[in-house]
Amino acid sequence: MRIGELAAAVGVTTRTVRHYHHQGLLPEPERLGNGYRNYTLRHAVVLARIRRLTELGLGLAEVRDVLADDTAKELTEILQELDEDLARQEAAIRERRVRLRALLDADELPAEGPVSPELAALFSEMAPLSDSPMAAKDREVLALIEAAASPAERERMLSAVNSVLASPEGVARANEAYALLDALAEASVDDPRVDDAARKLADSTPRELLPEAVSLDHGSSFLRAFYADFAPAQAEAIRRAMRILTEET
Repeated sequence: MRIGELAAAVGVTTRTVRHYHHQGLLPEPERLGNGYRNYTLRHAVVLARIRRLTELGLGLAEVRDVLADDTAKELTEILQELDEDLARQEAAIRERRVRLRALLDADELPAEGPVSPELAALFSEMAPLSDSPMAAKDREVLALIEAAASPAERERMLSAVNSVLASPEGVARANEAYALLDALAEASVDDPRVDDAARKLADSTPRELLPEAVSLDHGSSFLRAFYADFAPAQAEAIRRAMRILTEET
């Protein structure tokens, strides 16, 4: 058989046959006097086996091991490992589909989405809060924290923010703090309103949202990036609010 006939008989391309030659999976056949490869039935049998193994999901290195061992034991072990890996993938896919369904069943996806159903529900409850630029940044930070935090930290964060939403007074304090911070967008760091905004922000921020074991002035690269995302006066007000909260805990 010529290479095209072999490929057609097994249902692969001639490029695939050449690739398996290059990888050492399929032995090179003898060549005729005109230089053409002369494939035999044995080549077709091996090529068909390679195709079946790759269709099961085996990598070429695993196929090489199976062909070299040529015993049922090696193949059984590889297939068992493959089955276990597929089971893990199936479980992960089921979990992702549950999360996707929860997002699709929601009335409206938040602008910061996709987020967890719990945080999406929290954002919905935050509707009474101001839609100011500072409030929008707050939601973005909450989405960031949720993505990076452990399950326990996420639970603590959701509980802390829910405590603000639990009363009209808490919502009013948060709206007042947002308004004061928005007003500092073009202000200088020595503006007297910075102190007032810091106190209002500290008064409306649950202590549980404080970062743990970090320096507020020279801390982690995360905090430096966090402060850099705000106007100078706003960043200074947030920094002072965190100092107030730290001193009170």
